[in-house]
Amino acid sequence: MWITDRKREITVVMGVMNIEEGASFPAKTTFQVVMCSIIAAVGGLMFGYDIGISGGVTSMDTFLIKFFHHVYEKKHRVHENNYCKFDDQLLQLFTSSLYLAGIFASLTASYLSRRFGRKPIIMSASAFFLCGAILNFFAQELGMLIGGRILLGCGIGFGNQTVPLFISEIAPARIRGRLNLMFQFLITIGILGASYVNFLTSTMKDGWRYSLGGAAVPALILLIGSFFIHETPASLIERGKDEEGKRVLRKIRGLADIELEFNDIKRATEVSNRVKSPFKELFTNLENRPPLVCGTLLQFFQQFTGINVVMFYAPVLFQTMGSGNNASLISTVVTNGVNAVATIIAVAMVDRLGRKFFLVEGATQMTATQISIGALLLQHLHLVGPITSRAVPLIVLILICVYVSGFAWSWGPLGWLVPSEIYPLEVRNAGYFCAVAMNMVCTFVIGQFFLSALCRFRSALFFFFAAMNVIMGLFVIFFLPETKGVPIEDMAEQRWKKHWHWRKYFKQN
Repeated sequence: MWITDRKREITVVMGVMNIEEGASFPAKTTFQVVMCSIIAAVGGLMFGYDIGISGGVTSMDTFLIKFFHHVYEKKHRVHENNYCKFDDQLLQLFTSSLYLAGIFASLTASYLSRRFGRKPIIMSASAFFLCGAILNFFAQELGMLIGGRILLGCGIGFGNQTVPLFISEIAPARIRGRLNLMFQFLITIGILGASYVNFLTSTMKDGWRYSLGGAAVPALILLIGSFFIHETPASLIERGKDEEGKRVLRKIRGLADIELEFNDIKRATEVSNRVKSPFKELFTNLENRPPLVCGTLLQFFQQFTGINVVMFYAPVLFQTMGSGNNASLISTVVTNGVNAVATIIAVAMVDRLGRKFFLVEGATQMTATQISIGALLLQHLHLVGPITSRAVPLIVLILICVYVSGFAWSWGPLGWLVPSEIYPLEVRNAGYFCAVAMNMVCTFVIGQFFLSALCRFRSALFFFFAAMNVIMGLFVIFFLPETKGVPIEDMAEQRWKKHWHWRKYFKQN
């Protein structure tokens, strides 16, 4: 049951406590906190590597010859429909199967992390991902390939559910936002690294094996590093290990006197533990409706910006326009480099300019570029034959870079950050799972059906994503309150209860 009537607000950000009016507890920025956060954020590196590796591998001839020979033949037919060269459900299942597994894995992780702690779930994420990478490297048939993808999905589900939670619980409040966005930044680094690996292996015999097997590198980094991270104090105290929780709290805060923060964690976990069924509370209590709708819709919109079209299938898209294999992979490296650099802007400026500013600006920027790309393809990419103008692929590359930068400093990191800020403690795990699950479902849908949709709707597909960007921009303007600078436990009082639409879900005092 949510308690709103109290004189002293206890602000908990995934277990990290702030005092009334947002003032944080005394804490030093310790080496332990920074290193634990960096190691945990390697989970984002795993996620990003997988996103970036898929499209490059599916465009490699050696990969297609071994597993999808019919797609290889169709790709090289002179008179084949340009938009349909890669339309194959099994080929798309190679990409999307990971995210279907991730949905169930993240649900499992939401329960296990509360019972056993964050650290063992992060270790399990790296172990699953490592096993999946090894199976993909040695794959001899499609079944082994898909099986490896499912194991990778379990690793991604465990990691995406637990890593942001871990970082928020261990970080001091004043640098929590920056450390949390490190997860998204490492996703972009993983995507960039994967695209470069694809470029290096594209001319090698069975180079796809090294691309897929390369996923073992971030998995090993996280697995080894996870032995050196601390369990979060909130998780320890929640499971009755008070003395160990105090010891870890002293170490990560760099202070001897941590009684005030310890007592607030203790009170908050007692309140949280009264809720025996967080999912029931989340869906039946009307006061949880505003964050539930906004948190899940932000992840829905994040995926329907069209970003995964670029991240998964950029090499395929450039080859569709007539670029050679090397040229398409180089273009992908450039695009993903822009993605990584632009994310730094979000890390530096989001706490100054606010969430809504970046979300609306990003939606506007992506709308303009999607319309432009669609118009160019409509005019220049005919059903048969390559684009005759050499300038068009270059212009499309520039437009995609502008598009990716708009996503990277807005809906990319904020799609993860905002859902972590808007839920009350009692339903935070359950609410955050709903956001992660929505991400996985939409990613699965995009991964499974984009190439088929490209075949049927051709350039009109880009106009569809442009329309989605308009809708999500309007949603942010009218329905999402600004969360910058608002203590999480005070979110209902300061934002939801004062919002023109969401206030109707609250009892007015």
